[in-house]
Amino acid sequence: MKKIAQLCLCSLVLTSSTFAADWGTIKGKIVLKDAVPKPVLLHAKGANIKDSETCAATDVYKDDLVVDEDTKGIANVFVFLAKAPKSIHPDAANPEPKVIFDQENCIFKPHALVVQAGQTVEVLNSDPVAHNTHTYPLRNQGVNILVAPNTEKGNGVDVPTATRESLPHEVKCDFHPWMKAVWLVVDHPYAAATNEKGEFTIKNLPVGNHSFRIWHERAGWLDRKYNVTVKAGDNAELKPVEVELAQLEG
Repeated sequence: MKKIAQLCLCSLVLTSSTFAADWGTIKGKIVLKDAVPKPVLLHAKGANIKDSETCAATDVYKDDLVVDEDTKGIANVFVFLAKAPKSIHPDAANPEPKVIFDQENCIFKPHALVVQAGQTVEVLNSDPVAHNTHTYPLRNQGVNILVAPNTEKGNGVDVPTATRESLPHEVKCDFHPWMKAVWLVVDHPYAAATNEKGEFTIKNLPVGNHSFRIWHERAGWLDRKYNVTVKAGDNAELKPVEVELAQLEG
């Protein structure tokens, strides 16, 4: 009996070690190659616009191109596998049922949202004024919903997603036309949007060669074949992907 127990334990350790060796995490950065452009002011604090006490509580700048002045990192760039790999890490196979999409000072947060098909987007409203969320997906059912003022988590309006989208799609508020965002709906967990420094992390990828796509709302495709070899564990940070300003200016 003791020998059987030892054999089972050795088998479990071997299986766990082999399993752990099958997955890797990558980190990278999308950066601007040229000088950082100055932010474009949409409206100044106190401007005479709709719901100005909320929407013009501060200076508001265009958010379709956000570049960090220090790192030159480009925010809100999607990096994702075009289709689901054959193997998906069990920790990521069952994502949280909901992701949060909010509105604050008449700005969508986050500006770029990754959603896994089957997840529900819970739309909140941290503002004391009403908003509507109008989505323009290619495959999923589009919605145009009213979100009441001061709607907190747990009381938001649910937007379901049934299937993946081939491209990110736009989201707008018709009440405040400068409010825009982009959602990417994928059928796997291997996707990310860059943060304010242009950084992204994609965890627990199957070990091997993968071809990612890189997309930004200004330019569309920045790269349709961003090839990465994933090794087991935490991989060395990838070489930064440099983007020319001309690509982002159309």
